[in-house]
Amino acid sequence: MSMSTPGPERVPSTVKVDKTSGQGKPPAAGKKPPSPGKPGGPRPAGKGGGKGRKPITPVKVSGGRNWGPIAVAGLVVLIAIGIIGYGVFASVKGSRSWEDKAADIEGIVNYREQKNPKLDSQEHKDGPLTYETNPPVGGAHNSVWQNCMGDVYPEPIANEHAVHSLEHGAVWVTYKQGLAADQVAKLQEKVQGKDYMLMSPVANLDKNISLQAWGYQLKVDNAGDKRIDEFIKDLRVNATKEPDAACSGGNTTTGPVQAAAAGAGMPQQGN
Repeated sequence: MSMSTPGPERVPSTVKVDKTSGQGKPPAAGKKPPSPGKPGGPRPAGKGGGKGRKPITPVKVSGGRNWGPIAVAGLVVLIAIGIIGYGVFASVKGSRSWEDKAADIEGIVNYREQKNPKLDSQEHKDGPLTYETNPPVGGAHNSVWQNCMGDVYPEPIANEHAVHSLEHGAVWVTYKQGLAADQVAKLQEKVQGKDYMLMSPVANLDKNISLQAWGYQLKVDNAGDKRIDEFIKDLRVNATKEPDAACSGGNTTTGPVQAAAAGAGMPQQGN
């Protein structure tokens, strides 16, 4: 059996494989792959991959405080406190007695505080009487009151009738004879047509104007003095010694009372 002569020995061919980039492709020539852990090296992917993800812009937090809303809130609180404070003040002021209000009027004289029997007397007597003050503010008086339904008398009236009107709660506005016409007109506006008010001139008055209520007096120089209105508001009706007594049906004449008849001077009954 013939044997074949072996041919030349076949050598397996070898393929030179260069280092790759991990994707089966060699890195670009001349570029070294970046080393891990160095700047520019590959970063581990975060959750969700992160490839193509836009960086998040950080939100800037201002360190300053916005005072606008705080100022508005503070203003609202101040207004509320002011309203409440005024309400409390008005409530307290409104609850004050008329005597306290009268005491606040600058220049007013409270003759009730003197406890003078001649001023406090409410006796009825006939004929001319002598009084402690000019004009009088109280004391014994005629049994007939002077009509005080806003009556304006152009001539002096009898003190004895006027004092009885004060006892009923009227305010008697008097002025010096010869006072300027415009001043008299201003006073008349405050009196005419208003019940529990009367007005007349008085001889030898030491001030231009004098106001009387039972036991109180205020003298001023000008009809525009705001204290006149305060006196009327606080004492009219309030200063009465006989609540609910009438101001109508009284004497409407001017001039002094007639001399007392025999037996006069004794206390009399009635209002």
